[in-house]
Amino acid sequence: MTATVSPSPTLEAEDRSSPTSLRLSLAPVGSAPALLDGAWWPRSRDLAAELPSLTAVLDPLWGRITRVTVNPTHWPVFPRKVTGAGHVVKVGWFLAEQDPHELLLLSYRMGRWNLLVVPPRTDPASAAWLMSAASDPLGTSTASRLMEEAARRRTVSETDRAVEAVWASEGGHEAGDRVARPRVPAGTAAMPHRPMVR
Repeated sequence: MTATVSPSPTLEAEDRSSPTSLRLSLAPVGSAPALLDGAWWPRSRDLAAELPSLTAVLDPLWGRITRVTVNPTHWPVFPRKVTGAGHVVKVGWFLAEQDPHELLLLSYRMGRWNLLVVPPRTDPASAAWLMSAASDPLGTSTASRLMEEAARRRTVSETDRAVEAVWASEGGHEAGDRVARPRVPAGTAAMPHRPMVR
């Protein structure tokens, strides 16, 4: 299952107006094991509010989710239990053992899955890149490495925009054209010599 995240302002506005829509991207079923099984872009850092909709979608796909673990670094408050999809999901945490940008889901009979957690206030373009990279079945990056790469890409993009703005404010193409092709007065332009044919 793959949910596409679009940076389109129209889709983003519709997305925000529907608090029940889940922003989730998963690696294709049957793909080779990767470090991450996908990405989840919650709307807040409130696990009690966010986890029920996540488990409701994942239960039919992965089997009943019975336990979730997080690193508390980015979760200010988290409950010990959450009711979702008609059953209780236990919530635990690991500080040193778990990547701070990852959510671990366990299903009693089916196994475990690791999802990158895209921070709620991430801009849509960065979120789309993160969700795509995390659900790549050939991916070899951890959640933290993907977050570092997204930050690097954002910095490069912002620097490029700043350079473009300065360039445009200084005349942009017009300034470059004046330097590259100086104007020659019409009366003094030399004509190439052509031999006369007899």
